[in-house]
Amino acid sequence: MAKQIDLLQGSITKSLTALALPIMGSQLIQMAYNLIDMLWIGRVGAGAVAAVGAAGMFMWLSNGLVILARIGGQVLVAQSIGAGDIKKAGRYAAAALQLGGALAVGFTLLLTLGAAPLIGFFNLNSPAVVAQARAYLIIVGAGMFFSFINQVLVAVINATGDSRTPFFAMGCGLGLNLVLDPMLIFGVGPFPRWGVAGAAAATVLAQVVVFGVLVRYAAREQRLFPHVQLRRLAAKEELQAIVRISGPSAVMNVLFPLISMVIARMVAGWGDNAVAVQKVGSQIESISWMTADGFAAAVNSFIGQNYGAGNLQRARKGFKVSFALMTVWGVLCTCLLVFCAAPIFRLFIPEAQVLPMGVDYLVILGFSELFKCWEILVEGAYAGFGHTLPASVLSTVFTALRIPAALVLSATALGLSGIWWSISISSICKGMILTVMFVVFLNKMTRRQEM
Repeated sequence: MAKQIDLLQGSITKSLTALALPIMGSQLIQMAYNLIDMLWIGRVGAGAVAAVGAAGMFMWLSNGLVILARIGGQVLVAQSIGAGDIKKAGRYAAAALQLGGALAVGFTLLLTLGAAPLIGFFNLNSPAVVAQARAYLIIVGAGMFFSFINQVLVAVINATGDSRTPFFAMGCGLGLNLVLDPMLIFGVGPFPRWGVAGAAAATVLAQVVVFGVLVRYAAREQRLFPHVQLRRLAAKEELQAIVRISGPSAVMNVLFPLISMVIARMVAGWGDNAVAVQKVGSQIESISWMTADGFAAAVNSFIGQNYGAGNLQRARKGFKVSFALMTVWGVLCTCLLVFCAAPIFRLFIPEAQVLPMGVDYLVILGFSELFKCWEILVEGAYAGFGHTLPASVLSTVFTALRIPAALVLSATALGLSGIWWSISISSICKGMILTVMFVVFLNKMTRRQEM
């Protein structure tokens, strides 16, 4: 069994970093899944990338939906462990898994039965691209159960202080994806040439492998999972507690892709190449926010356990260490995207007519990477205390403002770049304001404890 890190005592920097690095590695592996798909699909053509980009919006929506089970489950398991109540932690873990499974079934039916109208929303120009997008959505939708349950299992395991097992599981999935992607996309050896559908099949099979590794670990783990009784239906109070914490974040993360779908429809007005640029650019840009998301998950568990144990001072110090590290990372990502945009984008779509659009995307979004890292870290810290509403409301408001801002800026001489600026500016505003809000929140909690 992988060693679970003691988050309640010892060096804050050492324990937090030891927990965070595998989680960040897992996020980078997830990013690698996406980038590998883009590398191979980009060789098929910009139309194939546009198809995956359109269908991928609904994958993003699924990640927002599963948050309803994931965040609340992780927070309550961590807080229960910190308070020394392992049986209670097991009940919350079981409730989160049952909720995640129910959500997965509902979303699977939506994607597989409603693929045609869902893809039709984007008004893609090419019938071939539309057909590819539908095929991708149906195949990935059929494997949605594994994606949902994997995310909940990873969150629960991270809450115990063990982030190495999820990292290993994700690595196994990536290894399979590396092998299957070119085989299924281009028809290597005995495999037929499936194109975009092959990329979807490789992704699903990789998720099945991750699921198998995580379930095998859970069957052998001796601390938490012996108390996770899935045959017992979760109590109403347990589900309500999970939803109360997860609800604001889930609403926010479901609205984000819906807002992005509206923006993607605006982007489609500049042609399928513009859709492909947004898809590839967002995958490249994810190197910053997915890493920050991984660190935020570690901060969530760290703060959750220490807050559950009544040690607010240690939780506060953990946030300060995390904030300093994420600031350095955000600056590095900004420099990478702003100064190396052309050679990076050329790796994914080498077509000359697409490259200038891709460079514009990366440079403009690059200016917001530091603030995006702050935003995600603060959201994770808020969740560790069980307070997700403030960050969710502010993030949702500023993300929604992207739509009118994109309409106004794209109508100027900026054109398509105006849409990219609307995204970048909103991220800068969210990062700065949320950071100030959380510092005020921490200071109030500290004064309340001292009184």
